[in-house]
Amino acid sequence: MFSMLKTYELFRMKFPFKLVVAFTVTVTVMFIIFQQKDIQIRYYICNEQSHEDTLRKNSAMDEKIEIIFNSIDQLMPKVTTDDFDKSTSAEESKATLHNPKVIYCIGDELLVKVEASNYQGERKIYGGDYLRARIYSEKTNSSASGSIKDFNNGTYLVTFVLFWEGDVNISILLMHPSEAVSALWRARNQGFANIKYTGNFTSATEYDNRDCGFQLDTEEEICKYIDRRDHEAFYCIKPPNYPCESLTHMNSVNEDHSYLSEVEQLLLNRSNIGVEVSNFQPIKVLSCRKNLHKPEVKCGASSYYPIPSGFFSYNKWNPIHCKMTAFNKNEQLHSFLKGKKVFLIGDSTVRQYIRHFAETIKIVDYFNHTEDEMQSWQKTLLAINLENFIYIQWKKHTFPFVSKTFYSIKEDAYMARQIDQIGGGINTIIILTMGQHFRPFPFRVFIKSAINVRKAIERLFIRSPYTKVIIKEENAREMDMDMERFSDFHGHVQYIVLRKIFDGLNVGFVDALDMTIAYASNVIHPPVQVLENIISMSLTQAS
Repeated sequence: MFSMLKTYELFRMKFPFKLVVAFTVTVTVMFIIFQQKDIQIRYYICNEQSHEDTLRKNSAMDEKIEIIFNSIDQLMPKVTTDDFDKSTSAEESKATLHNPKVIYCIGDELLVKVEASNYQGERKIYGGDYLRARIYSEKTNSSASGSIKDFNNGTYLVTFVLFWEGDVNISILLMHPSEAVSALWRARNQGFANIKYTGNFTSATEYDNRDCGFQLDTEEEICKYIDRRDHEAFYCIKPPNYPCESLTHMNSVNEDHSYLSEVEQLLLNRSNIGVEVSNFQPIKVLSCRKNLHKPEVKCGASSYYPIPSGFFSYNKWNPIHCKMTAFNKNEQLHSFLKGKKVFLIGDSTVRQYIRHFAETIKIVDYFNHTEDEMQSWQKTLLAINLENFIYIQWKKHTFPFVSKTFYSIKEDAYMARQIDQIGGGINTIIILTMGQHFRPFPFRVFIKSAINVRKAIERLFIRSPYTKVIIKEENAREMDMDMERFSDFHGHVQYIVLRKIFDGLNVGFVDALDMTIAYASNVIHPPVQVLENIISMSLTQAS
């Protein structure tokens, strides 16, 4: 210690104190600058690599989207018409039994041949008509859909399986003629002009509303809301004196706009939608001492099947390839959900689950909290049961989300991001649905979102392989809606692609489209008889 002090004194004798301080400060500053420069250089290099990686991933994503898009596009009819009478007519078309019998037995196939003709009575020479087929018996509340094969020459073969005995009715509906299908597909992928978004920018005392959307044709300053990892993007016109971060709410309305010609719009009038092709007399089905094979394997993940995947009997859904547990008693639900977290993500059709649990059968109670006055049905719902440690949450997916009323965009995120925020675990169930709100937008938007959701689920399974993930596919809805934007044709195409994208992933599928077609539940929110079966199928696959 003495020697150090001595040295310091000698140093002070040879060099003025101020010079020492100046020297020390200079060295320190140079060191910091060098370090910062080094950090900046390393950050720049890293950033360059990240940018190149982003470009590569963007290219790979775009290529994948195009492959999927083209696989669907080649299935679509490419026909145009300026003559309504040249389109397919349900009244002029014929449906006949291909294998008529006096008596049918349970388990038999019932084949119906459909020959399409236009309003002038001329046979169609190309396919692409959007048909819907079902059999039903009102006495026993039994029903099932039929599979449809398009021979692409104006002829179709509908195959039904006779699952029950009694008098069975046949229904084959022309939902859209091929000319309307072609027009819907072209119009959907033509642009974003059919829906107008308005963003609400707020401060402590004021607000300003501005146009938003996936594309904006304007010279005004733009706020860009971009998810660089997943390549999702949404834009708003920036109001003066408001930062982009002040965007808090959004709504949308149907624009007074159409990509369809007058004739094409006429094809989509309600009177031309869901028209019966021919009228059949009920057929007689006997047991013939036959018993349908009852599956013994429980419905589980990765098990999805072609239509018909099951049938209703006395309002109960009976899958034909696996066994479903009917969770229609409170005791069963309490027992199954005890200690579990259930995350519901999507639109209002999966929101029905939490409303059913909390409002209809009352096995959980809402956690009520104050929401701002601009929130309505879209707000996050949380319901709990403290006694049995049950936690159920519903959150909407974000863009594209369609609603006339303003909704918060601050508490939600893209579905992929929401999945990333869930820890998962053996007692965690995630039930997703995506579809209804995507229908008015170009098909590539849906494909991209579905791919991102799959990637998020893959990441989830890496960190938590025992988490149960169920995809509730979208259901049929009303026939008097704006068909250009919300036709079930759009839902049907999304249904096909969703299965392509999630093929091979260890997730459960709930075929709500098959169920609602079989039941003729033509409402966006299926009745409780159907909803209970959708929920039962979801929980069976999650058990």
